[in-house]
Amino acid sequence: MSFRTSDFTEIVSGLGYPESPLWLSDGSLAVVDIKAKTLLRFRPDAKGSYQLEDTIDLNDPSGKLDSGPNGAALGPDGCVYICNNGGKQFLQMNLPGKGTSHTLNIVMGASSKYAGGYIQRVHLDTREVEIWCAPDSVQPASSNGTAQRISSPDDIIFDSQGGFWFTDWGNATEQSREITAVYYVPKGSRTPKAVIPERSAPNGIGLSPAGDKLYVSETYNRWVVYWDLSGPGEIKSQPPIDDGSRILSGAIYKAGILDSLRLDEEGNVYVATMLPEGNNPLVPGGIAVISPAGETLEFIELPKDFPEPLPSNICFGGADRKTAFITCGGTGRILSCQMRIPGLPPAFTH
Repeated sequence: MSFRTSDFTEIVSGLGYPESPLWLSDGSLAVVDIKAKTLLRFRPDAKGSYQLEDTIDLNDPSGKLDSGPNGAALGPDGCVYICNNGGKQFLQMNLPGKGTSHTLNIVMGASSKYAGGYIQRVHLDTREVEIWCAPDSVQPASSNGTAQRISSPDDIIFDSQGGFWFTDWGNATEQSREITAVYYVPKGSRTPKAVIPERSAPNGIGLSPAGDKLYVSETYNRWVVYWDLSGPGEIKSQPPIDDGSRILSGAIYKAGILDSLRLDEEGNVYVATMLPEGNNPLVPGGIAVISPAGETLEFIELPKDFPEPLPSNICFGGADRKTAFITCGGTGRILSCQMRIPGLPPAFTH
């Protein structure tokens, strides 16, 4: 494994807890803000600086559900589909940096108003927001079974057929953590099916370039696992004692905890890696790059002069898809840098 730093450019600052950047074909950048409960759209000006163009409120108009937009992806209808975790609490910590202190926002447990997680659909042109999959919309495991509720959906990816996968990160108490699932929703459906049950804190999610492998990062297991797919929303059948999962990598740099991920066009996985030296917020996190064969190729460390311990996600953009946009959740910044290999384009663009 190689270790490298990069030349980073700060393109946005002052956000609450940014996540899930989306580079749009018109050159704008969309991103969710978990803490502010919004979908934001930024556009570069003539000097290359990114200016806020639009803010879409992602609160539930009925007031029945709290809001915490977490993951986002473009669907075949041109809408943005959002994993809404149902609301989180935040802890604030003051940290030194650039000769002065700054605030680090840290995601904690479910908010006091939490009533379940859900999937939203956002029409970028009309700014209309609707709940696409409600907390109780999960398909029962059997005809007599009781469906589990969506707890805290985290990240989302569309396949070429127009269906989408999403992870449910779950919630935790002081003594336990929910065991959740990875779900699939066919094109046009509003009924998630728990295709991969019994997972612990599944977080980032992505598909291989051929669409035949599904990758998931699990936060506290500190690994990326994958499943071979036999069709849309289907994992290849396995013996009863085997859930079909395979460990892609168990050698993340310094065993940092994992957040979301994306892939490049060669099938390498780029996973946001937090707190590589334990609970030391002055040590920057970074992006671990893992090959399809499971080799950790490199660790791209974030800047040290302004500690970034909590990178949350990454996407690729620009005409050649070699510009990486990295959301730094804790400090409320978005950084950009150049990559060697173009990112894998999403199944659908706006």
